[in-house]
Amino acid sequence: MKVFVSHQKADSSLASKIAGHLKYKHQIDCYLDLVDPNASQTGDELGEYLRNEMGQCTQLMAVVSANTKGSWWVPWEIGVATEKDFPIVTFSGDNTSLPEYLKKWPYLKTEQDLNSYAIASKAAKQQYNAKKRSPYSFDSANAQHSSTQEFYRTIRAKLGQ
Repeated sequence: MKVFVSHQKADSSLASKIAGHLKYKHQIDCYLDLVDPNASQTGDELGEYLRNEMGQCTQLMAVVSANTKGSWWVPWEIGVATEKDFPIVTFSGDNTSLPEYLKKWPYLKTEQDLNSYAIASKAAKQQYNAKKRSPYSFDSANAQHSSTQEFYRTIRAKLGQ
């Protein structure tokens, strides 16, 4: 499991804290462009590079704040993750009011929410792996979709959403 942490540059500090928390408390790897020297490309090259990096990930967490309104990349990354049927969540550390289209997915606001996210993510991964091993397994796309839907049910129940 690897989480693509999407964020606006002004939210780099919060994105870094989230990635560190997931890595050190829950052993969940994250892709964070702050530590990637190749993420300094521009335009189409950057888009293709990020799409490839997202291909190495299994989930997306969008860090949102008032700063996100000035980002073209965060909505683009959410779109790519949607195409890939990734589990998607948002994290708002400053109680930013989310735009309507982001309310479709679970939203996190606290460290406890982040811990609940980690637990639900690991459960979804186990379910996906079990379906892939089953002799009656779905194809990969169906297993992914089923796992994503189970993730949403689990995290929403934990968050009361």
